[in-house]
Amino acid sequence: MTERSFIQRREGFWQEFEGVLSGGRKQLAARAGWFPQGFRELTQDLNTARAHGFDPQLVERLNRLVLEGNQLLYGQHDWSPKPFILFIIRTFPQKVRAQWRGLGAACLIFYGLVFFSALLCIRFPDLVYELLPESQADDLEMMYDPAGEHFLVPRDVGTDADMFGFYIYNNISIAFRTFAAGILGGIGSLFMLAVNAVFLGAAAGHLINRGLGNTFFPFIIGHGSFELTAIIISAQGGLLLGYRFFITRGLSRGASLRAAGRDALPLISGAALMLLIAAVIEAFWSSRYGLPLPLRYGAGISGWILLLLYFLFAGRGKRKKDGPGL
Repeated sequence: MTERSFIQRREGFWQEFEGVLSGGRKQLAARAGWFPQGFRELTQDLNTARAHGFDPQLVERLNRLVLEGNQLLYGQHDWSPKPFILFIIRTFPQKVRAQWRGLGAACLIFYGLVFFSALLCIRFPDLVYELLPESQADDLEMMYDPAGEHFLVPRDVGTDADMFGFYIYNNISIAFRTFAAGILGGIGSLFMLAVNAVFLGAAAGHLINRGLGNTFFPFIIGHGSFELTAIIISAQGGLLLGYRFFITRGLSRGASLRAAGRDALPLISGAALMLLIAAVIEAFWSSRYGLPLPLRYGAGISGWILLLLYFLFAGRGKRKKDGPGL
Protein backbone atom coordinates (compact mmCIF):
# COMPACT_ATOMS: atom_id res chain seq x y z
CA MET A 1 0.00 0.00 0.00
CA THR A 2 1.38 3.38 -1.02
CA GLU A 3 0.72 6.59 0.84
CA ARG A 4 -0.90 8.15 -2.21
CA SER A 5 -3.34 5.30 -2.77
CA PHE A 6 -4.16 5.25 0.94
CA ILE A 7 -5.00 8.98 0.93
CA GLN A 8 -7.03 8.74 -2.29
CA ARG A 9 -9.06 5.86 -0.89
CA ARG A 10 -9.73 7.35 2.56
CA GLU A 11 -9.75 11.13 2.01
CA GLY A 12 -13.53 11.31 1.46
CA PHE A 13 -14.17 9.51 4.74
CA TRP A 14 -11.82 11.79 6.66
CA GLN A 15 -13.54 14.88 5.30
CA GLU A 16 -16.93 13.42 6.24
CA PHE A 17 -15.65 12.73 9.76
CA GLU A 18 -14.31 16.28 10.02
CA GLY A 19 -17.74 17.58 9.00
CA VAL A 20 -19.39 15.68 11.84
CA LEU A 21 -16.81 17.04 14.29
CA SER A 22 -17.38 20.61 13.18
CA GLY A 23 -21.14 20.14 13.60
CA GLY A 24 -20.75 19.32 17.30
CA ARG A 25 -23.27 17.31 19.27
CA LYS A 26 -26.19 18.19 17.03
CA GLN A 27 -24.41 16.60 14.08
CA LEU A 28 -23.38 13.69 16.28
CA ALA A 29 -27.01 13.10 17.23
CA ALA A 30 -27.97 13.06 13.54
CA ARG A 31 -25.20 10.53 12.76
CA ALA A 32 -25.44 8.59 16.02
CA GLY A 33 -25.54 5.20 14.31
CA TRP A 34 -22.61 5.96 12.00
CA PHE A 35 -20.22 7.79 14.30
CA PRO A 36 -18.99 4.92 16.57
CA GLN A 37 -18.16 2.74 13.57
CA GLY A 38 -16.57 5.72 11.81
CA PHE A 39 -14.46 6.41 14.90
CA ARG A 40 -13.20 2.81 14.87
CA GLU A 41 -12.32 3.10 11.17
CA LEU A 42 -10.45 6.36 11.80
CA THR A 43 -8.49 4.75 14.63
CA GLN A 44 -7.53 1.92 12.27
CA ASP A 45 -6.43 4.46 9.65
CA LEU A 46 -4.18 6.13 12.22
CA ASN A 47 -2.62 2.79 13.13
CA THR A 48 -2.09 2.01 9.44
CA ALA A 49 -0.40 5.36 8.76
CA ARG A 50 1.91 4.88 11.74
CA ALA A 51 2.75 1.27 10.83
CA HIS A 52 3.71 2.21 7.26
CA GLY A 53 5.70 5.27 8.29
CA PHE A 54 3.60 7.70 6.26
CA ASP A 55 4.10 11.49 6.23
CA PRO A 56 4.17 12.86 9.83
CA GLN A 57 1.73 15.59 8.81
CA LEU A 58 -0.78 12.90 7.78
CA VAL A 59 -0.24 11.04 11.04
CA GLU A 60 -0.70 14.28 12.99
CA ARG A 61 -3.93 15.05 11.11
CA LEU A 62 -5.38 11.60 11.82
CA ASN A 63 -4.25 11.74 15.44
CA ARG A 64 -6.00 15.09 15.87
CA LEU A 65 -9.22 13.69 14.39
CA VAL A 66 -9.03 10.69 16.71
CA LEU A 67 -8.56 12.91 19.78
CA GLU A 68 -11.44 15.20 18.80
CA GLY A 69 -13.66 12.22 18.02
CA ASN A 70 -12.83 10.63 21.35
CA GLN A 71 -13.69 13.85 23.16
CA LEU A 72 -16.99 14.17 21.30
CA LEU A 73 -17.91 10.53 21.80
CA TYR A 74 -16.78 9.99 25.38
CA GLY A 75 -16.33 13.48 26.81
CA GLN A 76 -18.69 14.88 29.45
CA HIS A 77 -21.72 16.71 28.19
CA ASP A 78 -21.95 20.40 28.84
CA TRP A 79 -24.33 21.08 31.70
CA SER A 80 -27.64 22.54 30.63
CA PRO A 81 -30.39 23.83 32.92
CA LYS A 82 -33.09 22.77 30.46
CA PRO A 83 -33.73 19.24 31.89
CA PHE A 84 -33.92 20.68 35.41
CA ILE A 85 -36.35 23.40 34.34
CA LEU A 86 -38.50 20.91 32.43
CA PHE A 87 -38.59 18.68 35.49
CA ILE A 88 -39.88 21.55 37.63
CA ILE A 89 -42.45 22.98 35.23
CA ARG A 90 -43.65 19.73 33.66
CA THR A 91 -42.48 16.33 34.89
CA PHE A 92 -42.89 16.74 38.65
CA PRO A 93 -46.41 18.25 38.69
CA GLN A 94 -47.54 15.71 36.08
CA LYS A 95 -46.29 12.81 38.21
CA VAL A 96 -47.99 14.26 41.28
CA ARG A 97 -51.32 14.59 39.46
CA ALA A 98 -50.98 11.04 38.16
CA GLN A 99 -50.86 9.83 41.78
CA TRP A 100 -53.76 11.95 43.01
CA ARG A 101 -55.71 9.05 44.51
CA GLY A 102 -52.83 7.80 46.64
CA LEU A 103 -51.78 11.31 47.58
CA GLY A 104 -55.35 12.18 48.54
CA ALA A 105 -55.48 9.18 50.86
CA ALA A 106 -52.07 10.04 52.35
CA CYS A 107 -53.23 13.63 52.96
CA LEU A 108 -56.35 12.41 54.77
CA ILE A 109 -54.29 10.08 56.95
CA PHE A 110 -51.66 12.68 57.75
CA TYR A 111 -53.84 15.70 58.48
CA GLY A 112 -56.51 13.56 60.13
CA LEU A 113 -53.94 12.28 62.63
CA VAL A 114 -52.50 15.77 63.12
CA PHE A 115 -55.86 17.26 64.11
CA PHE A 116 -56.94 14.21 66.10
CA SER A 117 -53.76 14.06 68.21
CA ALA A 118 -53.77 17.85 68.67
CA LEU A 119 -57.37 17.82 69.93
CA LEU A 120 -56.62 14.91 72.27
CA CYS A 121 -53.62 16.71 73.76
CA ILE A 122 -55.60 19.93 74.19
CA ARG A 123 -58.42 18.03 75.92
CA PHE A 124 -56.06 15.82 77.98
CA PRO A 125 -52.82 17.81 78.52
CA ASP A 126 -50.95 14.98 80.24
CA LEU A 127 -51.42 12.77 77.17
CA VAL A 128 -48.60 14.59 75.41
CA TYR A 129 -46.09 12.83 77.67
CA GLU A 130 -47.40 9.49 76.40
CA LEU A 131 -46.72 10.58 72.82
CA LEU A 132 -43.53 12.60 73.28
CA PRO A 133 -40.56 12.18 75.62
CA GLU A 134 -40.72 14.73 78.43
CA SER A 135 -37.34 16.15 77.41
CA GLN A 136 -38.61 16.73 73.88
CA ALA A 137 -41.73 18.47 75.16
CA ASP A 138 -39.51 20.72 77.32
CA ASP A 139 -37.32 21.51 74.30
CA LEU A 140 -40.41 22.55 72.34
CA GLU A 141 -41.48 24.89 75.13
CA MET A 142 -38.02 26.43 75.28
CA MET A 143 -37.85 26.90 71.52
CA TYR A 144 -41.23 28.64 71.23
CA ASP A 145 -41.09 30.61 74.47
CA PRO A 146 -40.20 34.25 73.62
CA ALA A 147 -38.37 34.46 76.94
CA GLY A 148 -36.44 31.24 76.33
CA GLU A 149 -32.75 31.05 75.53
CA HIS A 150 -33.36 29.10 72.31
CA PHE A 151 -36.37 31.04 71.04
CA LEU A 152 -37.04 29.83 67.46
CA VAL A 153 -33.51 28.41 67.31
CA PRO A 154 -32.75 24.69 67.87
CA ARG A 155 -30.08 23.71 70.37
CA ASP A 156 -26.45 23.93 69.21
CA VAL A 157 -27.44 26.16 66.28
CA GLY A 158 -26.19 29.71 65.98
CA THR A 159 -26.22 31.49 62.65
CA ASP A 160 -28.83 31.36 59.88
CA ALA A 161 -26.41 29.25 57.83
CA ASP A 162 -26.19 26.75 60.71
CA MET A 163 -29.97 26.67 60.89
CA PHE A 164 -30.17 26.05 57.15
CA GLY A 165 -27.82 23.07 57.42
CA PHE A 166 -29.71 21.73 60.44
CA TYR A 167 -33.08 21.93 58.68
CA ILE A 168 -31.72 20.41 55.46
CA TYR A 169 -30.39 17.41 57.35
CA ASN A 170 -33.52 17.05 59.45
CA ASN A 171 -36.00 17.41 56.58
CA ILE A 172 -34.17 15.22 54.09
CA SER A 173 -33.63 12.47 56.65
CA ILE A 174 -37.34 12.40 57.51
CA ALA A 175 -38.37 12.28 53.85
CA PHE A 176 -35.82 9.61 52.96
CA ARG A 177 -36.83 7.36 55.86
CA THR A 178 -40.48 7.79 54.92
CA PHE A 179 -39.75 6.90 51.30
CA ALA A 180 -37.34 4.02 51.97
CA ALA A 181 -39.65 2.40 54.52
CA GLY A 182 -42.18 1.86 51.72
CA ILE A 183 -40.28 -1.19 50.50
CA LEU A 184 -41.82 -3.03 53.48
CA GLY A 185 -45.06 -3.49 51.56
CA GLY A 186 -45.90 0.18 51.96
CA ILE A 187 -46.58 -0.32 55.68
CA GLY A 188 -43.31 1.37 56.62
CA SER A 189 -44.21 4.57 54.77
CA LEU A 190 -47.65 4.63 56.37
CA PHE A 191 -46.06 4.14 59.78
CA MET A 192 -43.54 6.95 59.26
CA LEU A 193 -46.28 9.22 57.96
CA ALA A 194 -48.41 8.48 61.01
CA VAL A 195 -45.49 9.01 63.42
CA ASN A 196 -44.73 12.44 61.96
CA ALA A 197 -48.41 13.40 62.01
CA VAL A 198 -48.86 12.39 65.63
CA PHE A 199 -45.69 14.25 66.62
CA LEU A 200 -46.85 17.43 64.88
CA GLY A 201 -50.32 17.21 66.39
CA ALA A 202 -49.03 16.49 69.89
CA ALA A 203 -46.51 19.35 69.65
CA ALA A 204 -49.20 21.77 68.49
CA GLY A 205 -51.63 20.72 71.24
CA HIS A 206 -48.95 20.97 73.92
CA LEU A 207 -47.81 24.43 72.83
CA ILE A 208 -51.40 25.66 72.66
CA ASN A 209 -51.92 24.47 76.23
CA ARG A 210 -48.79 26.36 77.27
CA GLY A 211 -50.02 29.56 75.61
CA LEU A 212 -47.33 29.45 72.93
CA GLY A 213 -49.54 28.97 69.88
CA ASN A 214 -49.03 32.61 68.92
CA THR A 215 -45.34 31.90 68.27
CA PHE A 216 -45.69 28.32 66.99
CA PHE A 217 -48.17 28.91 64.17
CA PRO A 218 -46.52 32.04 62.69
CA PHE A 219 -43.27 30.07 62.62
CA ILE A 220 -44.51 26.94 60.84
CA ILE A 221 -46.93 28.54 58.39
CA GLY A 222 -44.16 30.04 56.28
CA HIS A 223 -42.43 26.77 55.35
CA GLY A 224 -45.14 24.27 56.28
CA SER A 225 -46.67 24.14 52.81
CA PHE A 226 -43.43 22.89 51.25
CA GLU A 227 -42.23 20.72 54.13
CA LEU A 228 -45.45 18.89 55.00
CA THR A 229 -46.45 18.39 51.37
CA ALA A 230 -43.00 17.00 50.58
CA ILE A 231 -43.26 14.48 53.41
CA ILE A 232 -46.64 13.32 52.08
CA ILE A 233 -45.23 13.01 48.54
CA SER A 234 -42.28 11.01 49.91
CA ALA A 235 -44.71 8.66 51.63
CA GLN A 236 -46.63 8.23 48.37
CA GLY A 237 -43.41 7.33 46.57
CA GLY A 238 -42.70 4.67 49.20
CA LEU A 239 -46.27 3.39 49.06
CA LEU A 240 -46.01 3.08 45.29
CA LEU A 241 -42.88 0.93 45.57
CA GLY A 242 -44.43 -1.25 48.26
CA TYR A 243 -47.66 -1.64 46.32
CA ARG A 244 -45.94 -2.68 43.10
CA PHE A 245 -43.73 -5.13 44.98
CA PHE A 246 -46.80 -7.26 45.66
CA ILE A 247 -49.18 -6.19 42.87
CA THR A 248 -47.05 -6.89 39.80
CA ARG A 249 -49.84 -6.77 37.14
CA GLY A 250 -48.37 -9.68 35.23
CA LEU A 251 -44.78 -8.45 35.34
CA SER A 252 -41.90 -10.08 37.14
CA ARG A 253 -41.27 -8.59 40.56
CA GLY A 254 -38.11 -6.86 39.36
CA ALA A 255 -39.83 -5.40 36.29
CA SER A 256 -42.75 -4.25 38.45
CA LEU A 257 -40.38 -2.44 40.83
CA ARG A 258 -38.54 -0.82 37.93
CA ALA A 259 -41.85 0.41 36.52
CA ALA A 260 -42.82 1.78 39.93
CA GLY A 261 -39.41 3.42 40.23
CA ARG A 262 -40.03 5.42 37.05
CA ASP A 263 -42.98 7.04 38.82
CA ALA A 264 -41.54 7.11 42.34
CA LEU A 265 -38.14 8.64 41.47
CA PRO A 266 -39.60 11.95 40.17
CA LEU A 267 -41.76 12.11 43.31
CA ILE A 268 -38.88 11.75 45.75
CA SER A 269 -36.65 14.04 43.65
CA GLY A 270 -39.32 16.74 43.62
CA ALA A 271 -39.94 16.25 47.33
CA ALA A 272 -36.21 16.74 48.01
CA LEU A 273 -36.31 20.01 46.07
CA MET A 274 -39.35 21.14 48.06
CA LEU A 275 -37.55 20.34 51.31
CA LEU A 276 -34.59 22.42 50.17
CA ILE A 277 -36.96 25.35 49.60
CA ALA A 278 -38.59 24.70 52.98
CA ALA A 279 -35.19 24.76 54.70
CA VAL A 280 -34.34 28.10 53.09
CA ILE A 281 -37.65 29.59 54.22
CA GLU A 282 -37.38 28.09 57.70
CA ALA A 283 -33.84 29.35 58.28
CA PHE A 284 -34.06 32.78 56.71
CA TRP A 285 -37.75 33.77 57.00
CA SER A 286 -39.76 31.78 59.54
CA SER A 287 -37.49 32.75 62.44
CA ARG A 288 -37.94 36.48 61.72
CA TYR A 289 -40.35 36.94 64.62
CA GLY A 290 -39.96 40.72 64.48
CA LEU A 291 -41.93 40.90 61.23
CA PRO A 292 -45.64 41.86 61.49
CA LEU A 293 -47.92 38.88 62.06
CA PRO A 294 -50.23 39.76 59.13
CA LEU A 295 -47.22 39.68 56.83
CA ARG A 296 -46.04 36.31 58.14
CA TYR A 297 -49.49 34.74 57.96
CA GLY A 298 -50.14 36.29 54.57
CA ALA A 299 -46.88 34.95 53.15
CA GLY A 300 -47.57 31.50 54.57
CA ILE A 301 -51.11 31.34 53.18
CA SER A 302 -49.84 32.56 49.81
CA GLY A 303 -47.34 29.70 49.80
CA TRP A 304 -50.12 27.14 50.28
CA ILE A 305 -52.23 28.69 47.51
CA LEU A 306 -49.35 28.94 45.03
CA LEU A 307 -48.28 25.36 45.71
CA LEU A 308 -51.83 24.12 45.12
CA LEU A 309 -52.08 26.05 41.85
CA TYR A 310 -48.69 24.68 40.78
CA PHE A 311 -49.76 21.07 41.23
CA LEU A 312 -53.13 21.66 39.61
CA PHE A 313 -52.03 23.52 36.49
CA ALA A 314 -48.27 23.26 35.85
CA GLY A 315 -47.22 21.02 32.96
CA ARG A 316 -50.63 20.62 31.37
CA GLY A 317 -49.45 21.74 27.92
CA LYS A 318 -47.57 18.71 26.58
CA ARG A 319 -48.35 15.86 28.86
CA LYS A 320 -46.95 12.42 28.27
CA LYS A 321 -48.82 9.41 29.46
CA ASP A 322 -47.97 8.72 33.09
CA GLY A 323 -47.80 5.36 34.76
CA PRO A 324 -50.80 4.11 36.70
CA GLY A 325 -51.23 5.15 40.29
CA LEU A 326 -52.20 3.00 43.20
